[in-house]
Amino acid sequence: MTGNKDDKIPLWRDERFWRIALQVLAVLVFLLVVGVLGSNLNQNMQQLGIKFGFGFLGNAASFDISESLIPYESSDPYSRVLLAGLLNSLRVIVLAIALTTGLGIAAGIASFSDNWLLRKLSRVYVEVVRNTPLLLQLFFWYFAVFFSLPKLSEKIEWPGPIFLSKRGIYIPWPANSPAAWMWLAVVLVGAIAAVLLWRWRTKIMVERAASGQQELIVLTVMGIAGIIIIIFGLGWQRPEVTETGSIEGGLRLTIEYGAVLVGLIVHTGAFIAEIVRGGIQSVAKGQWEAARSLGLKSGLAMRLVVFPQALRVIVPSLNSQYINLAKNASLALAIGYPDLYSVVNTTFNQTGRPIEVILLFMITYLILDLIISLSMNLLNKAVQVKER
Repeated sequence: MTGNKDDKIPLWRDERFWRIALQVLAVLVFLLVVGVLGSNLNQNMQQLGIKFGFGFLGNAASFDISESLIPYESSDPYSRVLLAGLLNSLRVIVLAIALTTGLGIAAGIASFSDNWLLRKLSRVYVEVVRNTPLLLQLFFWYFAVFFSLPKLSEKIEWPGPIFLSKRGIYIPWPANSPAAWMWLAVVLVGAIAAVLLWRWRTKIMVERAASGQQELIVLTVMGIAGIIIIIFGLGWQRPEVTETGSIEGGLRLTIEYGAVLVGLIVHTGAFIAEIVRGGIQSVAKGQWEAARSLGLKSGLAMRLVVFPQALRVIVPSLNSQYINLAKNASLALAIGYPDLYSVVNTTFNQTGRPIEVILLFMITYLILDLIISLSMNLLNKAVQVKER
């Protein structure tokens, strides 16, 4: 006999019910724990005569920071100095993520190079950096490299011009003018259009067996136009030595910023190199053999066949490394760079509001890490092989 379709499964035997019920129970337990901790915190603060709130953010900070991307004075409120610290942190994190990705990929691919010296150098770099504490590396870059630069009167000059001294690193930089911003927007729009055109070219070459020659010509013209705009349209300002011996113009990077940036790039790059190496090794050897049978050299086989397949393994692990990089940036306090943690540390010492300040700090880093995770999840979805 077959059971009646109208018979309902009892709730205590329904897996779907228990899945939902357990999740609801977990949320309730979490809210209960948060409520108990919040009530305990409120009672303790009342006993100390302290009222929870963020009104102190409007008070004058009364302390200076060595550098800021936005105008800031000691008479500005705490909210302003916290924003300045956040921008200083983002200034390190964003550029470090971009540069450490290039270094890690290059070092990871170099471990498969036909050149014996390049292959061994890659392995030495990875082993040394991965087995050395990051804080020690930051001290090395700051005291042994950047702090040992000569004083301004004996500065080092590189082509560009680029000047290096204890006062900082001076490099050419685009002018802060409406015309420069307009041309920069044109370059960004052109870059997006070039990516879309490249994807369209790949699609028609695969699906229609087209040559893609016309699209390649258009991409070449767009690339040349972009280079011309970057060179001549952004109004580059070059650092120049004045009669008094100081340097004006261009962009000045402090040695603290340089040490933090280089330290994070070198440290995280070694971990990314291992991720890249593992991703490449996950590709079946038959793919290498198939590429070589088509007459592709090692470099072309890596770029066109192996590495695109390895991205499926590489990208998920990069998410963790980027999040670690963002959190490791808080070690900048050790060498005097005024990042968000440095500003937060001074703020709660002065205001006596450690709970509120640390809560803001935690929420900020949580949002930052969630943004990184979301971006990497979207990238991971894009590089996955789509089966038909």
